[in-house]
Amino acid sequence: MPRKSARIVVTLLSVLLLVPVGVGAAEEKRSTLEDQQSVAVTIYNEDLALVKDQRRVKLDSGQNRLAFREVSARIRPETALLRSLSHPEDFFLIEQNFDFDLLTPQKLLEKYVGKNVQVIKSHPQTGAETTLDARVLAANGGVVLRIGDRIETGIPGRIVYPDVPENLRDRPTLVTLLNSGTDKPQQLELSYLTGGLSWRADYVAELSPADDKLDLSGWVTLTNQSGATYGDARMQLVAGDVHRAEEAMMDYRVMETRAMVKAEAPRMAEEALFEYHLYTLDRPTTIRENQTKQVALLNASAIPVKKEFLLKGSDYYYRSSYGDLGQKLKVGVYVEFENREEAGLGMPLPKGIVRVYKKDSAGGAQFVGEDRIDHTPKNEDIRLKLGDAFDVTAAKKQTVFEKKADYGPYEYVFESAYRIELKNAKKESVTVKVMEPMPGDWKVLTESHPHTREASGTAVWEVPVPAEGETILTYRVQVRF
Repeated sequence: MPRKSARIVVTLLSVLLLVPVGVGAAEEKRSTLEDQQSVAVTIYNEDLALVKDQRRVKLDSGQNRLAFREVSARIRPETALLRSLSHPEDFFLIEQNFDFDLLTPQKLLEKYVGKNVQVIKSHPQTGAETTLDARVLAANGGVVLRIGDRIETGIPGRIVYPDVPENLRDRPTLVTLLNSGTDKPQQLELSYLTGGLSWRADYVAELSPADDKLDLSGWVTLTNQSGATYGDARMQLVAGDVHRAEEAMMDYRVMETRAMVKAEAPRMAEEALFEYHLYTLDRPTTIRENQTKQVALLNASAIPVKKEFLLKGSDYYYRSSYGDLGQKLKVGVYVEFENREEAGLGMPLPKGIVRVYKKDSAGGAQFVGEDRIDHTPKNEDIRLKLGDAFDVTAAKKQTVFEKKADYGPYEYVFESAYRIELKNAKKESVTVKVMEPMPGDWKVLTESHPHTREASGTAVWEVPVPAEGETILTYRVQVRF
């Protein structure tokens, strides 16, 4: 037992010897944006960014207290990593603290509770100033001062403070206690994860007069509410659903490795990154505090488009008798195109909103609908619902419902028939896709138009409707449960 205690004492003594005497007395060195050589920002979809801030700093050989000023106010201190790129030998951190208690009149007053200040009062008639010594007794919900032998509440004049407390900063600051192996100027890099930076993709599409082609522009919209400005930053964006632990952040070293990839294309270049996609802006850009910025992502012209009118049903009315199923039913309008090189695209598209426009007879672009897309790899189809058709409507009724067999509580056979009236008030013919979800084991017995089995539980009819005319679709179906 005594031997074990001795080992503990020796270990603690060894650790203490690593920290020289007089640590707290080390003079603070400050690094500001004037020292900054470069900054790189990698922004993820869900309010997360990786910042790499490189600065040229001169330290003393041995122990230093360095205040790395003007970092993000929403830095995650547990992810911060400060390293020397030019002189890594004998460079190591002993301690680091994030000072986010920023200088304000109220904060300054709170820091001086129990300390002496001066109060300057002005004579209301002559303007002559009188200086009084005071002690701040309280600053919570109001000010309480001791002036001489009396207690006063409120501020009877201007308060003069002798100095700014050490732990009160005018800007968010990361304070580190570190050891440097050289007194020569060196290149330091501070990397950290932060909240307050986010991005989203926005797309603008313009349909051709015949609705068979569209021009597509993509924009990246950045929002900076991190409490810092990133000047002439190398900006990269990661598209994908990055998993984040609820209680512990993703291993920073993994994030560091992912952000090292470089882009060479003279535009917002794209490349694969693990199971995500990385987009790199080809030029530096400044991301100011409390600013929204838009950057061009892509441009493509004359993309072939397929327009579709869709009437989608439900499966509940195949189980019972319902009769009238609706008049003037809405017919949805969709456009679909391929994300392929042959179609003028062929790059992974980050999730976002696609807003679609079309020119009117006078040549003015009018908004015709929008839809949200998820992250879309290349060679995948993109389908947008733009709204419901004004001139194409439907009326649906159940004309027959019969129970054909009852084999017990868990097996039934039903037959039902339907009449769908499709009307088209447009001056050109259209084709309406009627999609009916079918329950159980089903088969179509009779029909006025041929159907296709799009999936195991879906029947689809492609029904042509003439200009300013109508078409009747009838069918009879048997379902078995």
